[in-house]
Amino acid sequence: MTMTETMPAIFFGHGNPMNALLANGYTESWANIGAGIPRPRAVLCVSAHWYLPGTAVTAMPAPRTIHDFGGFPRELYEVNYPAPGSPELASRLRDLLAPVPVGLDMGWGLDHGTWSVLCHVFPEADVPVVQLSIDETQPAAFHYEVGKRLAPLRDEGVLIVGSGNLVHNLHTYAWGRHKVEPFDWAVRFEERARQLLLARDHAPLVNYESLGRDALLSAPTPDHYLPLIYIIALQREGEQVTFPVEGFDGGSISMLTVRIG
Repeated sequence: MTMTETMPAIFFGHGNPMNALLANGYTESWANIGAGIPRPRAVLCVSAHWYLPGTAVTAMPAPRTIHDFGGFPRELYEVNYPAPGSPELASRLRDLLAPVPVGLDMGWGLDHGTWSVLCHVFPEADVPVVQLSIDETQPAAFHYEVGKRLAPLRDEGVLIVGSGNLVHNLHTYAWGRHKVEPFDWAVRFEERARQLLLARDHAPLVNYESLGRDALLSAPTPDHYLPLIYIIALQREGEQVTFPVEGFDGGSISMLTVRIG
């Protein structure tokens, strides 16, 4: 058996789905990440947009591209990301997560949390992709434990990706085209999270609601925050945390990327 390099684990702040079509600082950095890591055997993505009561994994050989949004230009609905699936990885996941029941899903596919980033990271769509759902009925500590159980995959050539946003408040988002300054609470929460990540102090990040008003404004719903919890759970002794992409969009969406290893 050939030795595979340990893959990093990466949380991407995916932001606006229009990033799929754009060439900007974020998307160029995503492309650089893809070019700079060992080529994975497969990608496992935990996306903010597959948030349902239960744990499921996409198990079809050819997942469809899901356009799970409204009100965007026609070009965005025409994006197709035809990466193959991996029924083999799906069943490996079911074994790894036992006794948590994992449904083998044949109906979902790749949502924009996954393809709007991966179309830049792996533009050829030639790396198999599997999505793991986020169980909305469970607390953050459950997701941290599930993340830990995924650890062996990093030594099996699987790139584990979380896709969401550390700060994601659409109620305060500036939808206009002008550039706006990020809200002070958003900046403070991101800075606090960075300090905790660099100190490898995961408990307050898992119990993020205990971090006060800034946290509640930054993550008013858990869906975009929880993918980060899966990624930090994969950090090993002595592994570095880096932030290869940073910035704010619309004042209230953090585009921070968090890379482990």
